Amino acid sequence: MFLFKRALGRPAHFWSNLERNYQDDKARIAEKNRLESHLHWLKNVPVASMAKLGWISKTKDKSKQLDAVLRFFGIASPEQWSAVWDSNLQIAYRQTDRPDKNIEAISAWLRQGEIQAQQVKCAPFNSKLFQDNLDKIRGLTMEKDPEIFIPALTDLCSAAGVVVVFVPALPKIGIHGATRWIGDKPVMQLSFLFKSNDQFWFTFFHEAGHILKHGRKELFIEIAKLESEKEEEANAFAQDKLIPPAQLRKFIQVNNPPVLLSIEIFAKEIGIAPGIVVGRLQKDGIIFWSMGNNLKVFYKWTIE
Repeated sequence: MFLFKRALGRPAHFWSNLERNYQDDKARIAEKNRLESHLHWLKNVPVASMAKLGWISKTKDKSKQLDAVLRFFGIASPEQWSAVWDSNLQIAYRQTDRPDKNIEAISAWLRQGEIQAQQVKCAPFNSKLFQDNLDKIRGLTMEKDPEIFIPALTDLCSAAGVVVVFVPALPKIGIHGATRWIGDKPVMQLSFLFKSNDQFWFTFFHEAGHILKHGRKELFIEIAKLESEKEEEANAFAQDKLIPPAQLRKFIQVNNPPVLLSIEIFAKEIGIAPGIVVGRLQKDGIIFWSMGNNLKVFYKWTIE
């Protein structure tokens, strides 16, 4: 071997470096070929929207773009994505007849929620404290400014061990909320899909109902036409928590039909925003959908 090296006139480290560079190039080519074989999957991912929201970087190189998407999901391949996300989301969607559901987009929205939830520090989950704090959060419905009530809401939830994150909705998926457990923490994820206060607060208390009433293994996604026994239970929880049934029945009996002034007085008596009462009466068919909308607060979300 010594004579061979001398004959070639090169030191030993030259050949070692050459071999290492060869193996590195070989690995890069193999990785590039692997990524290129998965580029068809990238077409299903809402790359432009994710980049616009700052979740991933945008590049014209499709292989590098695929790598960025896989890194975002924390996986090595679309097959791994399917194993982690596809089956679980199909189960969560089993009771909706929407033909246009985009599983990749939904998983991206949920994944961003996971990433944000990892940054939130909270106490261990305390069911009793969470229920107590929901009474305090209910009073926040009177506050019109999200910059005031959202920090207060998230602080009260984290003190009871519940993580609340806000993730802008991706186009066309129509999701306004989701709840699941990540490790030992319940995570409530809300989008900016709904603009009015009655819809926003109903969604929040609906998700709270899932946390308090349902198991830790299920993923609950809130979307139109998604109905189940547990969704109905969460609906009932939100309705009753926001407007106590006995007080609502008494109000309707005395005010038949209700007028705007009586709605405002009733809302003040029970300590809730009048727009929420309007939304409930509209949904129950007590008043027309066109009545009382001026009592609602319409938020203009600032998406960072």
